[in-house]
Amino acid sequence: MAVSLSYLQRLLAAGLCSVLTVAYGCQPVPAVDSASVFDKIGFDLGELDENGLYGPTDGKRSLDYEFCIPQGNAYAQEVLVIDPSVNFFPQSQGRIGCTEQQTLAIGNTHQPNAQLILMELANLDYIDRIQRVDWE
Repeated sequence: MAVSLSYLQRLLAAGLCSVLTVAYGCQPVPAVDSASVFDKIGFDLGELDENGLYGPTDGKRSLDYEFCIPQGNAYAQEVLVIDPSVNFFPQSQGRIGCTEQQTLAIGNTHQPNAQLILMELANLDYIDRIQRVDWE
């Protein structure tokens, strides 16, 4: 029986709250609006395997992604609880175009539960979009 990707995305979104609550021992997260969560992520989560890698079997690689958060330690700490791979660059706009009131954040998919982490980040009200970083 074939299962559509959108069905799998809805299934992942529905299970996100309980997974992260158990994993982090925190308060339950608000319900995930799967439509807006997937709209915020500017690449296909289906490309990632269970290790957060994409590409051919003999050439798997991780994906770097960027997003903007409001300035302030509380926002950075909340993001780090969700995604420990994130580094912050307050003096850079990044390609995503962070404003002077925002801090650039760059994370990496080579970690367990990368898809769930990205969905949880996208579920934060103050993150407008997450896009792939293409290093040159």
